[in-house]
Amino acid sequence: MGSKKRDNSSSDVETNTNDSQKPLNKKPKNNDGSAAPSSTKPMESKKKRKAFDKERRRAASAADAGSRAGASEPKPAAQSADSPSTSGGALPEFHIGVFKDLAAAAESVRKAAAKQMVMELKEVQNAYDGLEDKEIGDGGFKLEAEKDDGLDNCAPSVRYAVRRLIRGVSSSRECARQGFALGLTVLTGAVHNVRVESFLKLVVDLLEVTSSMKGQEAKDCLLGRLFAYGALARSGRLTHEYSVDKNTPYIKDFISALISLANKKRYLQEPAVSIILDLVEKFPVEALVNHVIEAPGLQEWFEAAIEVGNPDALLLALKVREKISIDSSKFGKLLPNPFSSGQLFSADHLSSLSNCLKESTFCQPRVHSLWPVLINILLPNTVLQSEDAVSASNSLKKHKKSRKSSSSDEETVKNLQSFCEIIIEGSLLFSSHDRKHLAFDVLFLLLQKLSASLVPVVLSNKVVQCLMDILSTKNTWLYKVAQHFLKQLSDWVGDDDVRRVAVIVALQKHGNGKFERITRTKHVKDFMSQFKTEPGCMLFIQNLMNLFVDEGNASEEPSDQSQTTDENSEIGSIEDKDSPRINGNSDFLKSWVIESLPSILKHLKLDHEEKFRVQKEIMKFLAVQGLFTASLGTEVTSFELQEKFRWPKSPTPNALCKMCIDQLQLLLANAQKEEGSHPLANSLDPNDLGSYFMKFFSTLRNIPSVSLFRSLDEEDEKAVKNLQAMEARLSREERSHDCNADAHRLHALRYLLIQLLLQVLLRPGEYSEAASELIICCKKAFSASDLPESSGEDDLDDEDAPELMDVLVDTLLSLLPQSSAPMRVSIDQVFKYFCNDITDDGLMRMLRVIKKNLKPARHPDTASADEEDDEDDDFINIEEEEEIDQAETGETGESDEQTDDSESVLEAEETDHGHPEASDDSDSGMDDDAMFRIDTYLAQMFKEKKNQAGGETAHSQLVLFKLRILSLLEIFLHENPGKPQVLTVYSKLAQAFVNPHTAEVSEQLGQRIWGILQKQIFKAKDYPRGDGVQLSTLESLLDRSLKLASKPFKRQKSSSNSSKQSAAWNRQKMVSSLAQQSTFWILKIIDSRNFSESELQRIVQIFEKVLLGYFDSKKSQIKSGFLKEIFRRRPWIGHAVFGFILERCGRAKSDFRRVEALDLIMEILKSLVTGSSDDQNVSKKTLKNNLDKLSHLMKELVTNMPSKPARRTEVQKFCVRAFEILSKLNLTKSFVKTLTPDAQAVLEAQFGEHFVSLKKLEK
Repeated sequence: MGSKKRDNSSSDVETNTNDSQKPLNKKPKNNDGSAAPSSTKPMESKKKRKAFDKERRRAASAADAGSRAGASEPKPAAQSADSPSTSGGALPEFHIGVFKDLAAAAESVRKAAAKQMVMELKEVQNAYDGLEDKEIGDGGFKLEAEKDDGLDNCAPSVRYAVRRLIRGVSSSRECARQGFALGLTVLTGAVHNVRVESFLKLVVDLLEVTSSMKGQEAKDCLLGRLFAYGALARSGRLTHEYSVDKNTPYIKDFISALISLANKKRYLQEPAVSIILDLVEKFPVEALVNHVIEAPGLQEWFEAAIEVGNPDALLLALKVREKISIDSSKFGKLLPNPFSSGQLFSADHLSSLSNCLKESTFCQPRVHSLWPVLINILLPNTVLQSEDAVSASNSLKKHKKSRKSSSSDEETVKNLQSFCEIIIEGSLLFSSHDRKHLAFDVLFLLLQKLSASLVPVVLSNKVVQCLMDILSTKNTWLYKVAQHFLKQLSDWVGDDDVRRVAVIVALQKHGNGKFERITRTKHVKDFMSQFKTEPGCMLFIQNLMNLFVDEGNASEEPSDQSQTTDENSEIGSIEDKDSPRINGNSDFLKSWVIESLPSILKHLKLDHEEKFRVQKEIMKFLAVQGLFTASLGTEVTSFELQEKFRWPKSPTPNALCKMCIDQLQLLLANAQKEEGSHPLANSLDPNDLGSYFMKFFSTLRNIPSVSLFRSLDEEDEKAVKNLQAMEARLSREERSHDCNADAHRLHALRYLLIQLLLQVLLRPGEYSEAASELIICCKKAFSASDLPESSGEDDLDDEDAPELMDVLVDTLLSLLPQSSAPMRVSIDQVFKYFCNDITDDGLMRMLRVIKKNLKPARHPDTASADEEDDEDDDFINIEEEEEIDQAETGETGESDEQTDDSESVLEAEETDHGHPEASDDSDSGMDDDAMFRIDTYLAQMFKEKKNQAGGETAHSQLVLFKLRILSLLEIFLHENPGKPQVLTVYSKLAQAFVNPHTAEVSEQLGQRIWGILQKQIFKAKDYPRGDGVQLSTLESLLDRSLKLASKPFKRQKSSSNSSKQSAAWNRQKMVSSLAQQSTFWILKIIDSRNFSESELQRIVQIFEKVLLGYFDSKKSQIKSGFLKEIFRRRPWIGHAVFGFILERCGRAKSDFRRVEALDLIMEILKSLVTGSSDDQNVSKKTLKNNLDKLSHLMKELVTNMPSKPARRTEVQKFCVRAFEILSKLNLTKSFVKTLTPDAQAVLEAQFGEHFVSLKKLEK
């Protein structure tokens, strides 16, 4: 093309706007905007123009050569970019370098260039206007004036600038389009010699689009026109023209030109309308009516908008109609005539506009300007003021329709519903991904102006379902869109509890309670965790109640219908009960409501009074919906409580009732925990949730039209009444006690009674007997004067009556197997306050369950004593997996042989505790009835789980039962760390832990026992003290611990399973650690009793027995470091066995054991040196009595030196260190005397100077 052949050094027009010149070279001279008649005409015109310009330059040069010495030949058309300025002779200079700056990327540079350009051109134009001879002023730029551009009254520089700026706005180079448009705007507004008519003509001529142009060239020209028209609109010339001449034709021409341009390409529509809207804001109403609306082509454009889907035409119509406030047929079918918001958002009209609105997605991700305009009409700022919590709550109640709202509010709600149903749900959500994206953007725009009471209208069922569908699949483009919408929704909610409630209810209601489950998000939980105030919680609770009762958003009912008690109401309720059950989705939503109510309290931080009020509201709802039903209607008013209670029309399924009771139990258990952290008041706390519940329960039971959700048999009915009566009596008894132990006991018993009452209702026929036993315990625990009279079958024979704690323990154990978690909290609390009085029999009942195994009996034909023997054997039975399997099948030969003297441990314990007739060979302390009760607990538990679908195995249920009893034992140990009974608990727990069967059945059980032994026994702040701790018991436990520490670990014969081998090895390390810690703990107890030396002789014998195995048996695995630590902590033990160790060390068969034992001897020698003078005298005597053994040991060591160098070095170090200790205690003379001549010679030969120095000290 011709433009591409143009020389680079021609002019700044070409260098800065190279792209803009391409279409100019093809542009014909016709002014009607049509295409050129032939492809050669633009080129011919260009050649003629060039020749004409050259001739004019020659003529001007010849005319001025002689008369003007300072005038040079002007070449504006071919001037290079490096020329700083142009001059028209007598006119001021204009620096064309500003055009380069107009295309700069920096905005400040562009603004400065535009300002300089306009300032210079205004001076040039003013000077030009003052010239009489315009030909002289034309100078070298006369060539521009010859063109038919309509700029006859403009200076040549101005003409040049206007043409160059118009061509420049079509350039896509850097920021040329923006900069040249800015220059064109300020120039046109400042220099009025540039006529509007000429401007419009130049835009068409210079930016002509021809058929021979490529796509990008044509696009640049079209965008250039758009920017040029925008420059004219923003320059203010059109408003000036209208102010001068009300009948000016330029406004219509300008609007027509923009509409014609908008029709060429879709991407030009929105900016073209934006330019028109800028003028609409500036023009008065008369100009809009007489010029803008009447512009040629506009009405046709409006009429075709609905069919083709033109959102920009709708936007223009709405804005113009808003400004003129006059109905007009010019808008076609875009706007209703007459216009009103109700008509605009009517179903029929919105359906006709849906095509326009759907096509607004072309500008994504930006939201089209039409939507904010529509939303402002839909939701005016003067309507829909924010409501407080109470009014928002009432607005969601269907039966609260007596409150009349204003007609404008009603119309707004109606319009919003229509808009959401037809446009959002009907048009956008069921269309392409882009339109779904647009739907969420529009929804957020709506929310920003929406009252919380209208959130359910916007977050409708279809919207929430669409949101759930998108979020259920991560690998989609819309997933991030939905996530962003939820983020915006969360930000919109902020700290507003009213909004938070509305959003939670909408998401869960339309998601059938499964929003988070399907979307795998935590938005609902996050919303629920952000409640911080009592009003917010109360509002949420009220809405959840309404959601539960008003199932499925059923048809509207009269506000007072449920309060009537006539026949129609009763018949209606019967029909409702006989109607089909609610569907599963509704049940799921109701289950979510039930679970969510108590969870509100999880993150709530309120004071005690406020939290109690929230708990009370939750408790009432759970109690009403879970425990009761209304026999008349769906509403009942209690005049005593001054409250109205509602039920769903359809009967609540038993599963939901049970869920309500479960949550009610959990609520009461949490309340009991919180009350436990506060000291009890002088009287019953007025904020006692348990007491309030019992009063509430009694009140509702006394209402004739209210009945329990299920009928009870005679036994359960009697149990419920007795539990109510007993709880009331205990409440009165609690008020009469100060904050003491009895008050805590009464409080704990009361809550257990409440939990038991709920269990009776939840599982009829299972707890009535336990309730009777617990009531008996309450009667025995406190004075019977104020307690209810018992029936004859409950009367106790004082002579044959068992201990209170035995009965209480039996009752608690009978409740444990099938108790819920909340009931176990109450059981733990009762046991905590009564465990100080627990008897040995009661404790043994609990410990027997811990030892209970379900494996086959090893000797099925023997008595129970043999079974107990085998259980005791397990205390030191660390066997490999194959041996464990043999034990379970009856092959026990090796294990029985290894436990010869461990059977007497429990006998000693029971004898020391005052039960001489009891031994571990039988169920000590347990009569036949007690044994039957333990077996009954287990049988009841197994039967319960067996009846359940998918019930767990008997082993797992026994483990669960053991874990629950371990919790009680942990409480006992925590509350009574110094009682002698702790030794019994320790013994049984250690046996259970060491038993390989424990590790087989449950790792959790083993870890639990290990944790209790560590935290509550070995590391407890106290340990068993007093005369009740018998030495024989401690001796037996010590003997067993040391045997356990010495027990060898037999690796598995088959090492193919490395994981089992590793697990067995880890368990062995834990058992070894248990043995060592047990030994230290028992020795600490022994030291605290200050036994006489003669009494401690048995302890010494136990250690000598262990040391004998250490020296003589390779199977002994006791660590020398462990023995060394014992001697360090308890020096008296080392002193007592010093001679024995010296003797056995000298006879040791193994060099390894002999050398290893030298550390033990050295530890004892060190302890003999340290201490006061009196202690050293005793130590000196001890060492002196054993000098002959020490000398014999040294002779053996030196005579039979180990073969390994490392061991020989250890022997030498020991002897040298022993010489030093002997000299420090002044026993060298006695030592040397004990040495035979042969021994002295050997020592001197081995140690040289060290032994010679020792002999010198002896002299």
